[in-house]
This record gives sequence, C-alpha cells and structure tokens, in this order.
Amino acid sequence: MKKILIITMFLGIVVSCKKNKKMDEQLYNLSQQTGFTYYQNSLDTLLPASASPHGSFRVKFNSVAQKSLDGDGKLPKGSSFEDDAVVVKEIFDKSGGNLTLLAVMKKFSKSKNAAEGWIWGEYDPDGKTVFSISKKGDGCISCHTGGRDLIRLFDLH
Repeated sequence: MKKILIITMFLGIVVSCKKNKKMDEQLYNLSQQTGFTYYQNSLDTLLPASASPHGSFRVKFNSVAQKSLDGDGKLPKGSSFEDDAVVVKEIFDKSGGNLTLLAVMKKFSKSKNAAEGWIWGEYDPDGKTVFSISKKGDGCISCHTGGRDLIRLFDLH
C-alpha cells in the first residue's frame, strides 16, 4: 500500500512538472508571435526605474492587451487587462545592444499557476526557462503590486 502511494505521488509530480514545462514553452512561444505593439509605438529602450532588477528594456503588448490601452499607450488608472492579454518585457545588456532576457506575463486568471490573475515567466532569448510559471510570480509580485494591474511601466515611464 505504501509503495502504491509513493509511486502515485511520484507520478503526480512528474506529470505536473511536464505540464509546467509545456506551459512555460507555450508562454515563451507567445512572446515570439507577431502582431505585438511596442509601448507607445516606440522601439526605443527605456532605462530602468532606480529599484528595477531588469536593466534597459522595451515592452510590447499583444492585441488583447493593446485594446485596454488608452491614446497615450497606457492602461488607464483603475482599469485591468482582460484574460489572454500578454505583456512582454525585452531586457537588454548594459550596452543596450543584446537581448538577454524575456519577462512574460499572461493574464490567465483561471490557471492554477496564476498569481493575482497573471502567469509569470522569464526566458533567455533561445527559450530556456529562467523563471518558471510554477513559481507563481514569487519574487515578482512584491514589486509589481504598485503598478496598474501589476504593470509598473505606466507610472514609471
């Protein structure tokens, strides 16, 4: 009986890890799709806010997220994004020339991996997972809490 319980628990962990890996791959793949719009229609990189862990960056929004933005390219105060909105922060090295990391958020409130309605992931440019959705935004949310629907960009830039 104990062996069956242990085997069942082990298989549950393996299946869960495979599902999370697949979801990480899907989130990365979403960040690579076409049709995104850059923040305020600009390809310029932005300097981080003084407390940001991210370096120089630029941000892009999928069409679902874009629909929530106002004429200034910002989410109006008190508003929130719809499910399926995707926000991608492209982070560059100190010279601003080489892409080093993709921080991706997808509004997916029904996901078991969602935290505050979002799934969170970070990936190197080749798609290797640096920060898995399985961490549920742990390490991200504390800084993002002050932002509009957890996106700090709009009040900092």
